[in-house]
Amino acid sequence: MNDVNVITEFDRLVGALEGLPDVTKTKPTTIRAMLPLVGIAHSYIIQTYRQRDKGDTIFLETIGSEGSVRIAIPPQVADAIARQRESLVGKVRSKAARQSMADRMARGETPGFLKKRPTTPKPRKADRASLKGPNK
Repeated sequence: MNDVNVITEFDRLVGALEGLPDVTKTKPTTIRAMLPLVGIAHSYIIQTYRQRDKGDTIFLETIGSEGSVRIAIPPQVADAIARQRESLVGKVRSKAARQSMADRMARGETPGFLKKRPTTPKPRKADRASLKGPNK
């Protein structure tokens, strides 16, 4: 079988989205990731297509010494990845806030919501009228 003439799912999906009026795409981004201990480099090419009412389709190509792999990530999977990332952002912020509060408490700082504000007595109604000035 001649592999040159075979149209892959990756090619079919890119071709189906390319040029549609309701599709917006990013420029391809290339990232070279090095594994420092081994010295192996992998290159990644990422491009996202957003189709109105359907979502984002992410195209990922990875090239390494063992060859290349091309993957089309469908909108449902791209949404799950985005949700997991947002979930991690929330968890990390919460941990950082707890640690920051513990550090402040260890230093003996009082949280702002526990600090008592100095209260000044409000002027009486008769005093307020005199503050306005004479009636004109």
